[in-house]
Amino acid sequence: MGHRNSKHESYDESTDGSSSETSRVQRLRQRLHRHRRHFRRYRRGTKSDSPAGKLLKEGDFAGIALLRIIGAEMSFKDKWLACVTLGEQTFRTAISDHTDQPIWNSEKKLLLEKNGAHSARISVFETNRMSKNNLVGFCEIDLYDFLTQDSDSDVEVYDLLQISSPGGVVGKISLSCFIEDPLETEKSFARRILSIVDYNEDGHLSYSEFSNLIDAFGNLLAANKKEDLFKAADENGDGVVSVDELAMLLAVEQEKDPLLTCCPVCGEILPVSDRLNSMIHLTLCFDEGTGSQVMTGGFLTDKQAANGWMFKLSEWGHFSSYEVGLRSGSSASHILVFDRKTRRLVEEIIDSKIILSMRAIYQSKVGLGLMDTGVKELLLSLSEKQGRKMDAVESAKDIPKFLDLFQDQINIYEIKYPLEHFKTFNEFFIRELKPGSRPITNLECDNVAVCAADSRLTAFRTATDSMRFWVKGRKFSVKGLLGTEVCSDAFIDGSLVIFRLAPQDYHRFHFPVSGRIEKFVDIPGCLYTVNPIAVNSKYCNVFTENKRVVSLISTEDFGKVAFVAIGATMVGSITFLRKDGDYVKKGDEFGYFSFGGSTVICVFEKDTIKIDDDLVENSERSLETLVSVGMKLGVSIKEGTCTEFPNVESCVIGE
Repeated sequence: MGHRNSKHESYDESTDGSSSETSRVQRLRQRLHRHRRHFRRYRRGTKSDSPAGKLLKEGDFAGIALLRIIGAEMSFKDKWLACVTLGEQTFRTAISDHTDQPIWNSEKKLLLEKNGAHSARISVFETNRMSKNNLVGFCEIDLYDFLTQDSDSDVEVYDLLQISSPGGVVGKISLSCFIEDPLETEKSFARRILSIVDYNEDGHLSYSEFSNLIDAFGNLLAANKKEDLFKAADENGDGVVSVDELAMLLAVEQEKDPLLTCCPVCGEILPVSDRLNSMIHLTLCFDEGTGSQVMTGGFLTDKQAANGWMFKLSEWGHFSSYEVGLRSGSSASHILVFDRKTRRLVEEIIDSKIILSMRAIYQSKVGLGLMDTGVKELLLSLSEKQGRKMDAVESAKDIPKFLDLFQDQINIYEIKYPLEHFKTFNEFFIRELKPGSRPITNLECDNVAVCAADSRLTAFRTATDSMRFWVKGRKFSVKGLLGTEVCSDAFIDGSLVIFRLAPQDYHRFHFPVSGRIEKFVDIPGCLYTVNPIAVNSKYCNVFTENKRVVSLISTEDFGKVAFVAIGATMVGSITFLRKDGDYVKKGDEFGYFSFGGSTVICVFEKDTIKIDDDLVENSERSLETLVSVGMKLGVSIKEGTCTEFPNVESCVIGE
């Protein structure tokens, strides 16, 4: 069947020799399957997943967005690539020519959930380096904004914001996007799959072409109904039907009595009873497997998507890897955390030399053996020395360098005082924020607990869960964490929430609940790093061996809550702003850590709190969640307290 006119085809062709018929069907099947390689995940060691990723309920489906990245106008010439990130998926375009006006014309279909990620980040990288491509500019677009727009909406132009200079613009990018409704999505899929046999591209099919395509699906039900379907569409009886008419007919028929029970591209069996997810799978799968300008997927972050060949070589050699969550032993060199506000994966920056040194110390018996021969004392001495250095006036010169290193993670506009106000680096490190920068979820409802710090959070319903998914130290226990003076039987099987503060975070911690402070207990100890590489080590117990202060808060809605402030490498000072006997309100400032990263752990008594599902689900994947002070943590389930919880769904991200 060459490029010939569909109108010259006749029914007789379908009754030609069986070998000819079989070969045509085989060629069609090969054509449908030719792009199956697109579904292999980028990361090694994981099996292929369906394009839809997970099963959706009818009420969760918002639509499928067709996003096209057309081109950009940049302030200088280079070779460019663009990435789009939505949720935990990132896709990239091809690399443009050397120009200041790159053209990509790349498109991608993105699944939208009503309660899922809907803010897409578009990043543009210059690619003139072998090992590292530089992020030049980015923009954020809310795909929900396109739900009310027509499907033929015009091109939108967005400013590309400069990373290194807040408010600066480095260029403009042209995008188009529209959201299909479910029926239109099915029609679009049917139209595209029918076009496979429209060889002369005249928009019409003969019965033999349609018949061969249906036979290629391998569905006996569809094969038995193909003649009736074609005749229903061929109203004038001329033996030729337009692709659009057949697409509409197939979409309606698929809704009533599915013709496709197996994906013709990847071969996955589609459940007949689940029409919605079958439609989503077919649409995304076929879109990924066909088309000349579909973006490359399988990446977790835009930085991973933009990495040069030297990084890919190191990944192949197992020197670095990208994984969601941290495996036992923490071999991953790139710490990925889930940003609760944007619902995207973000990458935590850690110098490669520090990664290697932490692995050498915390991931081997030899390294930990050194701890017993003076290294613990050395860490304490280094922390004290670094603390004195950060309190010196000359340390203020390091503030611009620090801001440059974490330029896309520190919002200088929410800091209470201008940068000139800080006379030392430590003054900047323990900076205060402007009033209102951290709204507190349901402030007047004491039966709603909130996050205690800007941090990477892991939450577990029980301490046993924490040891199964996160803390790998062989001797970790709640009793060892809290000490005998504070720990009670009610805490042993209670819920555990870990707030890990990185150096770039706001380093003041706040009360997660309202109540009265009963006591403070100082527990001396080491100053191990609180980096996940150390926390996941089998050879030391960071949380039960580090210097820490345990405070006990008595509440009406959550019983007693243990609040543990843990020191770490380069953190020699924990300062509290409240004292024994003080009554406190959730969200009130409690204290701060001086220079370095550190951790706060909250332990709730058994059966007193229901931690938010998203926080627990991420933690069970060994994935930290990036949160801010005041975001919702959970609600009280303590016996005898109010069980009518306020409507906090809209406050999940602290709005």
